Amino acid sequence: MVLEILKEVDALLEGHFLLSSGKHSNRYCQCAKLMQYPDKAEKVLSVVVDKVKNIEFDVVLGPAMGGIIVAYEIGRQTGKPAIFTERENGVMSLRRGFEIKKGQKILITEDVVTTGKSSKETAEVIKALGGEVVGIACVVDRRNGYDVGYPVYGCIELDIESYDKEECPLCKKGIPYVKPGSRKIV
Repeated sequence: MVLEILKEVDALLEGHFLLSSGKHSNRYCQCAKLMQYPDKAEKVLSVVVDKVKNIEFDVVLGPAMGGIIVAYEIGRQTGKPAIFTERENGVMSLRRGFEIKKGQKILITEDVVTTGKSSKETAEVIKALGGEVVGIACVVDRRNGYDVGYPVYGCIELDIESYDKEECPLCKKGIPYVKPGSRKIV
């Protein structure tokens, strides 16, 4: 069901992409295409809500941009508060009056997890404020076995190759890449 919906909303793209992690890939999942349809996002995210239903957590927290709507919908479906982190001067921060109290259990949310870079930055914010990360919930888990240091609960696992820039076969063929994500890469 998840794959069919992602295809239906044209969220699965083919080409040459620069990922937020800095890696390159020949495929990209643009979850924003899913999130524009609340009814479809609700169905897809109900899959991960079912996976985390027996995990104790107090707050759902999504890093901007991709994790914000995911956090909102998981929070709505579980009855938990949903907040987000965002970059301030290039550093992931909790702003806008959001709080994490000492000892609170936090479920991080993402649209896509590849290397977990945004989630790890968010986890550092959570830990610095005395919270505890219980896992990462996402629409698409594309880690391909990569350990991000926390349990990952995805709606779907996709086996999508990613490459270091130096090893990228698409770069070697001279195919220009596009950068569809929100993080600025330098």
